[in-house]
Amino acid sequence: MEKFCIVTNKVKDKDLSVTMHIKEYLEQRGKTCVIASEKKEEDPLLLKRVHLSIIPEDTDLVIVLGGDGTMLQAARSLAYMDIPMIGVNLGTMGYLAEVEEKDIDAALDKILRGEYEIEDRMMLRGSLEGKRDYALNDIIVCRYQDISTIGYNIYVNDQFLYSYFADALIVSTPTGSTGYNMSAGGPIIEPQANLILITPVCPHTLNSRSLVFSPETRIEVELLKGRDGGNKQAISSFDGSGTILMNSGDRIEIKRSKKTTKILRLNKVNFLDMISKKFEK
Repeated sequence: MEKFCIVTNKVKDKDLSVTMHIKEYLEQRGKTCVIASEKKEEDPLLLKRVHLSIIPEDTDLVIVLGGDGTMLQAARSLAYMDIPMIGVNLGTMGYLAEVEEKDIDAALDKILRGEYEIEDRMMLRGSLEGKRDYALNDIIVCRYQDISTIGYNIYVNDQFLYSYFADALIVSTPTGSTGYNMSAGGPIIEPQANLILITPVCPHTLNSRSLVFSPETRIEVELLKGRDGGNKQAISSFDGSGTILMNSGDRIEIKRSKKTTKILRLNKVNFLDMISKKFEK
């Protein structure tokens, strides 16, 4: 690998000291390293800015500094590019970010020696009326500007499956199983698996089980009218950032994306060992 690009969470690395250390460390060894510029998009639904990164197409590896949220934003930035990334954990849990700050130099040396493997992680694609977006973790359909629960019809491969009234509905990948899905009581899945999970959030039913489907399943989530027969609005959120507005009667189609996220791994860490260590924090 010769060309590197750093994506930095400037809240976690305020003075850019870690960023500049990595840049200088690589350049001293004859490599090219640039810091990704930001592309900020206003999201009127979430009333916040979505931070994406502009990454040169000839990059060999993206080094992401921050936490899992920064990794997810980088994954969305890389959705149209066949470039691997590795995370340096400057946050707390760090399920996706493998390298701890104290181990940066040793990790860079291993990368330069070619001592790594690259994992392909499945992504989801959500589409509604010509709008589409991608997610490494999850697509969440949740209420918008209303505190009442939302009614959902779930269709699997065009066949009606079930109706939910809940605060939200999470459709996640195995990578996303340790995110909101886990907090909502969903199962934890080994990230190399290829599965699609559906987990309701605070459902108004005795049946609150998650559903697990094969990766080739096509899922549609239909937003129902309110209990008074009026229009309801919801948003579909992609990895907590990009959103699509939904109205009653809309169906968002969610399926496995042809795109994948490539994550560089330095250590063959047993998944159960990693989960155990994270739970100890």
